[in-house]
Amino acid sequence: MKWKDADFKSGIEKVRAVLIYGPDAGQVDEYCDLAVKKLGIEKDNLFALDSDELREKQDALFAEACSPSMFGGRKMVMISNAGDGIAKQITELVEHPGLCATVIVAGGDLRAGGGLRALFEGANDMAAMPCYTDDARTLATLIRNELSAAAGIQQITPDAMTYMTTHLGGDRGITRGFLTKIALYVNDKRIVDLDDVEKCLPDTGAADMDDFLYSLSAGHIPQTMMALDRLLYDGKEPNMLIRLLNTHFKKLQNAVVNGQLPKLFWKVEDKFKQAIRIWPESEITAVLVRLNELERQLRTKGMPDEVLLRDFALKLSARAAKLAIKRRN
Repeated sequence: MKWKDADFKSGIEKVRAVLIYGPDAGQVDEYCDLAVKKLGIEKDNLFALDSDELREKQDALFAEACSPSMFGGRKMVMISNAGDGIAKQITELVEHPGLCATVIVAGGDLRAGGGLRALFEGANDMAAMPCYTDDARTLATLIRNELSAAAGIQQITPDAMTYMTTHLGGDRGITRGFLTKIALYVNDKRIVDLDDVEKCLPDTGAADMDDFLYSLSAGHIPQTMMALDRLLYDGKEPNMLIRLLNTHFKKLQNAVVNGQLPKLFWKVEDKFKQAIRIWPESEITAVLVRLNELERQLRTKGMPDEVLLRDFALKLSARAAKLAIKRRN
């Protein structure tokens, strides 16, 4: 079955396995936590492992999944960072006649028709829950819900909303963290304005993030690499930067293909419009494919994350610069 948010919340207790996947890793984590909460899984009844551990711990996984709890209550097994390469092992697990635990499989941006999605989407007692990055509409709704409803904020100025929808949205967990900080900052004032947001976001490297994303797609090589240096120096995770790049190029793709320009903060508008002029649809599609491949590489143990990201950023910004020159000629 294919699920949406309401299906997940009302149906998690009725299925034996759920695939939670998508480019928004923070949202994937949220649904995994929600599954544990809604099913009332106690710590001793949860067996979690990374997909890289599946081969060496397969016997332990099946033993946990196919035996009753020694402590009473419902059991759960959770497999993270799953890809189509482990579809055969997952199939054997979820179809085992002795299965007595709920199986949660968490993965990244899996392809349609791939082994895992085909397995979960095609079953009546299993489900697939996609976690796509927030677009401008869903992000604005999330911001209002988190600030207005939960924190009692009465007003969000248009400039503040534009700034937040420009800088947030690549990862649901990061977004909620920002919103919590903003709500605490404004406290009893009950109004969020641009000054509040700008004062709350410097710790996240928002200015450096802008320089990195928008300079890269516009072909400004020195600015791209300098901004990346600052982000990595400040401790930003390469995986997070890859997910934000993915979101950025999807916005660019939508603008190039459908002519839909996202809400842009004035400081980055010129660079984004420049990127629209130089990037053809075919090149953007190739970048998105490569970003998915790179994210899988970064999850592989022993791979030099920063080296891979720096190499990719340099080559991509150089490609953008060449496209810009070609455009001018």
